[in-house]
Amino acid sequence: MANESGIGKQTVVGAFVVGGLALALGAIIFFGNVSLFSKSSRAVIVFQDSVSGLSVGAPVTFRGVRVGSVDSLTLRYDPASLHAYIPVNISLDPKQVHMMQEAGSSSHGLDLTDAIAHGLRAEQNVQSFVTGTVNINLDFYPGSPAVLHPHVSDLTEIPTHVSAIQKIKESLQDLPLKELSDNANEAVLSIREVAQKLDVDVPPLVASLRQSSQDSQETLRAATRAINDLQGKLDTTLVNMDRLMRTSNAQLEARGADLHQTLSSATNATDQARKTLESVQGMLSPRSSDRDNLDSALRDIAAAAASLRGFASDVERNPQLLLMGRQR
Repeated sequence: MANESGIGKQTVVGAFVVGGLALALGAIIFFGNVSLFSKSSRAVIVFQDSVSGLSVGAPVTFRGVRVGSVDSLTLRYDPASLHAYIPVNISLDPKQVHMMQEAGSSSHGLDLTDAIAHGLRAEQNVQSFVTGTVNINLDFYPGSPAVLHPHVSDLTEIPTHVSAIQKIKESLQDLPLKELSDNANEAVLSIREVAQKLDVDVPPLVASLRQSSQDSQETLRAATRAINDLQGKLDTTLVNMDRLMRTSNAQLEARGADLHQTLSSATNATDQARKTLESVQGMLSPRSSDRDNLDSALRDIAAAAASLRGFASDVERNPQLLLMGRQR
């Protein structure tokens, strides 16, 4: 009975161990992405820049199609050249890559060496900008130089290609962020100083402009009042001048009539005197000196009479000649 009990216990323990091993193997297969029934191709990718975000188990894709995964990441340092290398071992699943064959030709698997010769390259690709996770993407870049590191690993090496994201990261790393930050701080300080100066200088300037505006308005109002007063005085002056002109015209007309009458009387007197002198001339001898003097006097009197007659005609036509005189 004791032997049968011991054998039963050993059976239970053995079954428990076998079950644990089965669970462990299932976990390895499930979580470790291990395929027991397919033969995978292994290769290495050697990076010399940062592989931050890349981890074991990260997918290896070809234009978005998963074709494998990352097996390991190690660091190799060469003290002779002072260079650090990061070999990333990957496994490629042949079931994910199907080679297209012509009719009648024999099928064969993926030839990495031939694909590398035709431009197959590997690059780091950011999966998420939030988490920073990175995977490896494979693609063909014909003409891209194939830089190999045969002393780093014995596996078939897929050359690297700098991705657009890596170029942006390198460009950002090359930026003088400290200088840009210092310049930005100086610019902010300068703007702050200008703002403070404006706070100090602008209010007095605004007050001065406001006072100047008020003074200008007051000057304009004073000028308007002066113009209105001057306009009233000019109206009064014009009225007075018009009245004076009318009065002057009336006086000139009255004086013109009197002067005309005077000139007419003088003309009549001159005619009478001429007639008298003519009578006297008839009494005098033509050869006497008195006769010569009398002839000269008659000529002067005739000329004076003609002048008075012309002046009387001019005054009669324009009575203002008495005030303004003749315009030369």
